[in-house]
Amino acid sequence: MSINKSSWINFLRQYGPIPRNDNMYDESIQRTIDKKGIAPIKVEPQYLSELIANFKTSYPSSVILTGTAGDGKTYYCREVWLALGGDKEEWDNGETIKILQLKEHSLYVIKDLSELSEDNRYIINEMAESIKQDNGKVFLVAANDGQLLEKWKNIECNYIVSEVADCIEDLLVSEQQQKEGYNLQLINLSRTNSAKVFPKIVKSVVSHPGWDECHNCSLKENESVEKRCPIWENKKRLEGSGNEKVLLDRLVDLLELCELNEVHIPIRQLLLLISNMILGHPDARDKLMSCGQVPKISENRSVSSASIYRNIFGENLSERRRETTDIFSTLNRFGIGTESNNFIDNILIFGEDDPELTDLFKKYMTSDEFYGADETFKAEQKSYLEGEVSKEESDRFLNRLRSQRQRLFFTVNAIDIEEIQIWDLTSFKYAGEFLEKVHRQLENGKRVQPKILTRLVKGINRISTGLLTKDSDVIYLSTSGSHSQSKISRVFESEISVRPNRGESVDINLENGKPVLIVKISLSDEIDHVSLKLHLVRYEFISRVAEGELPGSFSRECYEDLLAFKSRLLNQLEYRKKIEGVYETDPDRMVLELLRINNEGMLYRRTVEVEFE
Repeated sequence: MSINKSSWINFLRQYGPIPRNDNMYDESIQRTIDKKGIAPIKVEPQYLSELIANFKTSYPSSVILTGTAGDGKTYYCREVWLALGGDKEEWDNGETIKILQLKEHSLYVIKDLSELSEDNRYIINEMAESIKQDNGKVFLVAANDGQLLEKWKNIECNYIVSEVADCIEDLLVSEQQQKEGYNLQLINLSRTNSAKVFPKIVKSVVSHPGWDECHNCSLKENESVEKRCPIWENKKRLEGSGNEKVLLDRLVDLLELCELNEVHIPIRQLLLLISNMILGHPDARDKLMSCGQVPKISENRSVSSASIYRNIFGENLSERRRETTDIFSTLNRFGIGTESNNFIDNILIFGEDDPELTDLFKKYMTSDEFYGADETFKAEQKSYLEGEVSKEESDRFLNRLRSQRQRLFFTVNAIDIEEIQIWDLTSFKYAGEFLEKVHRQLENGKRVQPKILTRLVKGINRISTGLLTKDSDVIYLSTSGSHSQSKISRVFESEISVRPNRGESVDINLENGKPVLIVKISLSDEIDHVSLKLHLVRYEFISRVAEGELPGSFSRECYEDLLAFKSRLLNQLEYRKKIEGVYETDPDRMVLELLRINNEGMLYRRTVEVEFE
């Protein structure tokens, strides 16, 4: 039997969640690349060509690269240095500040601002001067977002440093790159969309020339499923065949939902995810397979534990390791595997014997000889159904069932997605709708379907009033007699038409690439509209409330967000009344309108007069 021991596989392991943390840093990876002679995993960064072009001009701007750890700041600095003719050995010499002579300027590169010693703190003064006026120096500086302002504000301050520090703070808060009057670009790499970067990284990994080392391995395409290499199998599944890339597309969906929910995933974590997807196995050393371990895994009949669908969620790792690794902690919040519906579980448990479900069982279970309904699964399934199992055996089968739900989420194709309802396998059953029919619909320049807006308005009305109303043509604003945040609010204050009417309207638009509910209450430019960001959790909460559910797992924060939104609407309505002069002037009486709900679930108003003696 010919089994290759691939240096590429060993290199890929270093990107995974192994205990030695230094393996994730750019410098360590570069040392391995130089030592082993392995081609690096190359992905063209979003801003690289722009940065190189900037420093080649006669009047370059200084650049600050910020973001979270793992966003690629050091990589950018090194690639710019080399592209401009910098020496590789000089880059590796351990000096914090690198200096390179350009055409008309000296370029100072600081790959990590936190590494500046007390003796080198003067460089911030020089950088501040160069940002305010051309002094023949230009800077490229990398700093984690939490450290950037701290370094600027913790030095002996002069007025120029203080002014530039305020400029940097303004750029961070406003999410802008430049400010007039300052020769500076601030690029926040945390705003790079991980959903757009991920397919590029996957392509770089699965098409890497290192896989050529596997071509003559007897385990690569072994006729016996039990002896086939799970590493190669996982690589093929991530790669997809032809136009069928369900796994990759579904992963991109999850990453895009994370971005819409304002959860950024750095490139380092994406590389960790890919490495673990391909190599993960709970019995392997460091929980990541190498070529030499594959025969033993096959011999122990534990190939199914290498399932790429389990590895996406770090199931090969200990619970503590999963919880402390950002990417797995984030993906596990979707609850894939623990959530389900009756139809899906009927397919998995009864599908083989149910004539109505057998086609789907064959398509998604028995057709997958590697990770689907193998003989072990069928045997445990039969024992479970016949009730001839101990609690331990029952728990083992239920755990297998969880793994199959995870696999199903990443394998159901577009033809069956309406019938199987894969988003019921997550904690967010409206996530697919939010992504496809709200966010992507708006990105394509189209309007959101009226029925979706109607549901959101109904949910907002139920939260705002505390009443189980079905009203969806207007937004009702009510209080409990004051602007307190009482759960039941029956005192009618105002209503806002959903359809455009005398300056009032409710719609969903994109702002900074993300869906926002926009409520306009006046034609006057003096009165601003009130907006509510529709991220994933908030959208799910409002939709479930509209359908009569109270999702307690994430309701409190969302509930408070909606009450704050209601308060902002009431404040703007107060302002409108002040401008329009519509106030009660009778000092002897007060008229209240109390909300009631009829048998059809529609709100109506009942007037109550209170006279003062």
